[in-house]
Amino acid sequence: MRERTLERVRKLLAKAERTDNEHERATFMAAASALMAKYGIDALDPGEQRQAPGDRIVTLPAPWAREKARLVGLVAQAVRCRPLLIGRGDGGHRVHIFGFAADLERADVLATSLLLQMASGLARTRPPAEAAAARAYRRSWLLGFADEVYRLLREAERRAEAEHVAPSGSTALVLADRRAEVERAVAARYPRIRVTVPRMSGTGYHDGAAAGRRADLGRTRVPDASSPELAR
Repeated sequence: MRERTLERVRKLLAKAERTDNEHERATFMAAASALMAKYGIDALDPGEQRQAPGDRIVTLPAPWAREKARLVGLVAQAVRCRPLLIGRGDGGHRVHIFGFAADLERADVLATSLLLQMASGLARTRPPAEAAAARAYRRSWLLGFADEVYRLLREAERRAEAEHVAPSGSTALVLADRRAEVERAVAARYPRIRVTVPRMSGTGYHDGAAAGRRADLGRTRVPDASSPELAR
């Protein structure tokens, strides 16, 4: 990501973190999200050298490794990457992410921040006292957080796409072409893909979704170590 753009995002997020006013905080976060989306659209500039799709594997350690992997996958998908949950390995759950360089970078920046926010948000929850119900609550909270973050990021992406005027051809066609390239890269590596849907039984989904709506964006690398808050 261009350093100037990243610095603007960081300043917006710093303002969001300092204010106690929820309306101001939401405004700053929306601006940061929109700026990230605009950066992704600007990377479509045909004047810049076109690169082939790349990929990276991210390993999310326990606890809650599967739920953290889902968050990383949804964030990547929201910013036009193609994530695949490839199961356990290297001490955690792994996500293989395919995409163009600018989108991989955006996914990295966003996922890093949102993993930290998810950890701190989970630590503030008040689940039921009974152990099995508490674990189900926390898991459903994590799923709600991830789903709501995905929805908000996709809204920002769609707005940026609608407002962009392509120098030549339509933005939709350019994006479709890039998606096709990414899918070819995925198919070359994984010719057989199985789709799964997470099962949920807890009562924390709506609380997690509400926390997702308040999520901030920022920081700059997906951490290798587990956040202690997610151990609860």
